[in-house]
Amino acid sequence: MKTTTLGANGPEVGRVGLGLMGISAFYTGAGQDDAGGARTILGALDRGVTFLDTAEIYGPYANEELLGRTLAETGRRDEVVIATKFGTIRHTAGDEPGLDGSAENVRLSVEGSLRRLQTDRIDLYYQHRMDPAVPIEETVGALAELISEGKIRAYGLSEASVATIRRAHAVHPVTAVQTEYSLWTRDPEAELLPVLRELGIGFVPYSPLGRGFLTGQIRSVDQLDENDFRRNNPRFEGDALAANLRIVEVIEGVARDADATPAQVALAWLLAQGEDIVPIPGTRKLERVDENIGATELALSDDQVRRLSEVAPPVGDRYADMSSVNR
Repeated sequence: MKTTTLGANGPEVGRVGLGLMGISAFYTGAGQDDAGGARTILGALDRGVTFLDTAEIYGPYANEELLGRTLAETGRRDEVVIATKFGTIRHTAGDEPGLDGSAENVRLSVEGSLRRLQTDRIDLYYQHRMDPAVPIEETVGALAELISEGKIRAYGLSEASVATIRRAHAVHPVTAVQTEYSLWTRDPEAELLPVLRELGIGFVPYSPLGRGFLTGQIRSVDQLDENDFRRNNPRFEGDALAANLRIVEVIEGVARDADATPAQVALAWLLAQGEDIVPIPGTRKLERVDENIGATELALSDDQVRRLSEVAPPVGDRYADMSSVNR
């Protein structure tokens, strides 16, 4: 697979990474097949995927444990760039859910992740959500100390505002920012992407396939498990879902012209937005890993990119509660 450098001074990674959340949490079928999840992880490595994304909240903890166990048992830790996240579990208050960017919580979080991942360092450590009660300068100060100690190699921010990114970068350079971006979510184009490029920060879009919607495989929430969080996502509800199928129809049209799958077209469009963009599509299935990797070889024509770019925005917010994003 083609590679790129994540940000101005970050690690070299494959153009497409692998999001591991859905193996253990939140989506239909999650947490039901650890052995299958391990096979998918190892198969992805065999195919040149080097950037693996997890978080302590996925499970919680189960996803980090699965990744750590899989890499340790096969001796493949040094083949991958591990990204994980902290900040949505308050270890300072009995490990309860909640935002905590305090220096104390950063320390407690990283020790837990290192133990579960069975490693002596984390390659990229994200603050998962910003804590409005703690100045970002305090959080980044603690992260900078962890970098100097060798416990993490770089840090990133997830769903941070432009103002927060600038403040964090002034304390210690940010390596990467993770935010939702796809033909389903174009918000980063207005302000975020220009600032990241100005500062030399890499961009890691999560949910690059619109939480599976852009593959064309989801036509009703009845296809989803009762505990699948997409059932309560505004874009998947009732009239919104029906209206949003028009996005899929455009993607499917381009896919027919390009002799590719809708997923490959959606990812190829995203990759065409810049070499500094490294999407992390998630899957539990190895055949989907193969499909996603195929997007790196798909060269869309200028007309196809234009047709996709002109698609209207989706109906509905990204989350039922948008209060914790872009701040």
